[in-house]
Amino acid sequence: MGEAIGTALPLAVGVSLSPVPIIGVVLMLGTPRAKQNSLAFLAGWIGGMAVVGAVVLAVSSGAGASSGGDSATWVSVLKLVLGLLLLLVGVRQWRGRPRAGEEAPMPAWMRSIDAFRAPKSAGLGVLLSSVNPKNVLLVVAAAAAIAGTGISTGQQAVALAVFVVVATLGPAVPVAIYFAKGAGAKSILDGLRAWMSHNNAAIMCVICVIIGAKLIGDAIGGF
Repeated sequence: MGEAIGTALPLAVGVSLSPVPIIGVVLMLGTPRAKQNSLAFLAGWIGGMAVVGAVVLAVSSGAGASSGGDSATWVSVLKLVLGLLLLLVGVRQWRGRPRAGEEAPMPAWMRSIDAFRAPKSAGLGVLLSSVNPKNVLLVVAAAAAIAGTGISTGQQAVALAVFVVVATLGPAVPVAIYFAKGAGAKSILDGLRAWMSHNNAAIMCVICVIIGAKLIGDAIGGF
């Protein structure tokens, strides 16, 4: 099981450091329904990843993701494809970054976040964790890698749970700061939001390129 967790951890960190969900949570914490909406968002975020991961584990195990303790060839092919896709996402992020002096455009849902209630916040968490292209690629890659180690179903579930916990740390940290410091958290969270908004494209590019290269390397090693 240690191998499965070790393989999935870098991918979990990539999900955890996604700037957009963190910015979204910080914005929610500045609204009148801060507590309800932020907790609902985290629940949706966790649920989305857990469902996608569980489905991939079930499909991968049924398709023979492991052969004699080693990953099946199709798992290596999948890693190669996902790695190449992540590199493309990274290049796209870099090419679309704001130029010097420009402000990064804010998604429409961020502008209307004051009107969100708990169900909509939970739905946003699901979308950003399990539908967002970069994150879903990482979740699929992690679940396939876990299945490819050939461990038991129960151990796969534990490894996936560890992945989900680590992948939740990014958006959970602002919530923890808010509950710990109350009104005193505003300056910290505002600074975090401003920094991540300004560096969103660069952060995403670095994450995608590093993890994409890792997946490609793992795939080549598995052939």
